[in-house]
Amino acid sequence: MGRGKVELKRIENPASRQVTFSKRRNGLLKKAFELSILCDAEVALLIFSHSGKVYQFASHDMDRTISRYRNEVGLPESNNPRCRTMEFWRSEIEELKRTIDTLEARNKHLVGEDLSMLSVKELKKLERQLKTGVERIRSKKRRFVSEHVNLLKKRHRALQEENTRLQKILHELHEIDVSSRISGADACDAFQRAKKATVVTNLESGDESNQRQLVSKN
Repeated sequence: MGRGKVELKRIENPASRQVTFSKRRNGLLKKAFELSILCDAEVALLIFSHSGKVYQFASHDMDRTISRYRNEVGLPESNNPRCRTMEFWRSEIEELKRTIDTLEARNKHLVGEDLSMLSVKELKKLERQLKTGVERIRSKKRRFVSEHVNLLKKRHRALQEENTRLQKILHELHEIDVSSRISGADACDAFQRAKKATVVTNLESGDESNQRQLVSKN
């Protein structure tokens, strides 16, 4: 069964239209190159995109081929540099507008808008792109979380080391304080013992003196 006739019509989706243009443009340029080689033909190809950007191929010199064409069909030569400059900037402006439209359409597709004009193939491609984007985001998130956790672990270890150092200093200060208290208590105890010994000695001396006085009286 033969294939049915495919209706050619303008592609409404900007992104799809740009992709189709790029593919077919490259194919056309390739065919022009092959024709010039296989048939030894002088080939010149000019393609203007919807935005006005020009793509070209020439098997020989483009200007010479165009001049030859003008002579063949009787067209006058145009050497006005101002017209060429205006055309160039006009094409650049149109190309920028086209690029902006394409990017806006792509952004809408990425957030799930204006999908009704996409084919099944385009939807599958968009799905793959979204999955790739999500995986990249998750990978970035995992890497960020891992780096953050490692940083927190380093800070935790540093705090533990600082806490250990402070505990050691506090323990040393406590031991010094206890030693000082013990030394003070020993000194006080020695003083009290000396004081008691002095009192006892004085009492004994007083008793001996009284005994002598009694003996003298007798």
